[in-house]
Amino acid sequence: MRVAYLINQYPKVSHTFIRREIAALERQGLTVDRYALRGWDDAPADPLDLAEQARTRYLVQGGVVALLQAGWAVLRRRPGAWWHALQQAVRLGRRADRPLPLHIVYFLEACQLWLWLQEAPVAHVHAHFGTNATEVALLLHALGGPGYSFTVHGPEEFDKPEALHLADKIAAARAVVAISSFGRSQLWRWVPLAHWPKVVEVHCGLDAEFFDVPRQPVPDVPRLVCVGRLCEQKGQLLLVQAAAALKAQGLAFELILAGDGPMRADVERAIAALGVADCVRITGWISGTQVRDWIDASRALVLPSFAEGLPVVVMEAMARGRPVITTAVAGIPELVRHGQDGWLLTAGSVEAVRDAMAACLNTPAAELARMSEGAAQRVRVRHDADHEAARLATLFRECGAADSAGHAKTLTLGGREWC
Repeated sequence: MRVAYLINQYPKVSHTFIRREIAALERQGLTVDRYALRGWDDAPADPLDLAEQARTRYLVQGGVVALLQAGWAVLRRRPGAWWHALQQAVRLGRRADRPLPLHIVYFLEACQLWLWLQEAPVAHVHAHFGTNATEVALLLHALGGPGYSFTVHGPEEFDKPEALHLADKIAAARAVVAISSFGRSQLWRWVPLAHWPKVVEVHCGLDAEFFDVPRQPVPDVPRLVCVGRLCEQKGQLLLVQAAAALKAQGLAFELILAGDGPMRADVERAIAALGVADCVRITGWISGTQVRDWIDASRALVLPSFAEGLPVVVMEAMARGRPVITTAVAGIPELVRHGQDGWLLTAGSVEAVRDAMAACLNTPAAELARMSEGAAQRVRVRHDADHEAARLATLFRECGAADSAGHAKTLTLGGREWC
């Protein structure tokens, strides 16, 4: 079976889980064509992302003229569907989070993809994130293209579901994938009961590079690592405050902030203002191998997020045999068990982060190793990439069969029927 993956930006340092998912689907025997809106002019730090960039076709790489030409070509070939899809784009542009002209651009991107799929037909389209890539998939389907599904990660989709017209995207989709039970519940809030069964839970997965390599012993050094984009929702500013409180208590430690992002300057100013430059440092963007190296070199991962879906880096740290210090938000408590796999905290509390960091730094390495063993086993059971990809492959095959048989076909996945 041939499917198309459609992503806003690909590859991307924070989207390695998509790359792993595609590779796992290909091991399941599917052919996966990569399409993205942006990302052709990035310089990936990871060699695997560089290879993915070469395999991806970019809808807007040709510029406005190419998109207008694509729109004109589809109008001449399918005028009725063209007008129908354009009306859909205008409707989705009303009361949206982005201005109407951008939705017209999404329509033209759908036209470009429709033309490309005439040359390389696919049975099904899958998008990641319920934002603009999913809108392009919806408009492609309105043009007469294949049916689509999409994965919702959060928290963006949960923050503004009405502005994203999330209910419309779910209603038009063949299936919707939620990465956690929490995520599924948030989608159920916005659609009628009749659409609930089409929302299925499939986890993001890790592959053999995490599971089938010897785990490094927990190091006897007072080092913690936070891996993530430097942005409001990840809570790094709160983490710097907690680090300052620990330093004031006289506790020796090192905190590595592995990542980069729009709030880097704010985080750097906070580090300087609070006088913790000697124990807190930022690495900038690093490769997947470097992320694993920093996790291995630390006693635990700390991630004091305010909002999340279910962070892949939490899975990665647990798989590498490290406990985690993180907040009990969104899907995180479905994976992390307080006191067993790490520390679950109340979000937004400097004191809670400070105390958990201190507890971790003062916990003997042998006790951390015991916690780590259980964490590694738990993430392997719940987040094996090949197991989750097998479920996705079944879903895509069922969706493709439904598309060829007509919209009324009933699908079955995991013993459940859905339309």
